[in-house]
Amino acid sequence: MKLTEIVSAERVVSGAAVPSKKKALEELSNLLASGAADLGSNEVFNSLTGREKLGSTGLGHGVAIPHGRVAGIDSSVGAFIRLRHPVDYDSHDGNPVDLIFGLLVPQNANEQHLKHLAAVAEMFSDDEFCARLRAAGDNAALFDLLSDYVPAGQ
Repeated sequence: MKLTEIVSAERVVSGAAVPSKKKALEELSNLLASGAADLGSNEVFNSLTGREKLGSTGLGHGVAIPHGRVAGIDSSVGAFIRLRHPVDYDSHDGNPVDLIFGLLVPQNANEQHLKHLAAVAEMFSDDEFCARLRAAGDNAALFDLLSDYVPAGQ
């Protein structure tokens, strides 16, 4: 999967200054809603926070992949935020998060959801790739890195 199938340059943000996990999810909800014409940011936020109640989507090593299913979209939508300062995210390793990739999938897209989530999780388990994201200068550099990512061995 090429990330550009679900993420556009307009939904990649570098240096967002948010004080908390909740504010990070609100910012991410706004970005995700901008990629889905008939979806409001409140609906997206409710989907993401509903999923968080089941267990944190903080993977560890400063990375979180909040995701949710929503009615009213036909294809997956993604967004990425690199935070200016890491926030407590209730991650499994206890570390704060500064790289957040949000993913919305259609309500009934089970296989598609799992494929996109697995691809994103694989990308963010690559420590070298995450270091390059943290070092990128701006939104455009982040988008280029995300767009050009090729999994190891491919």
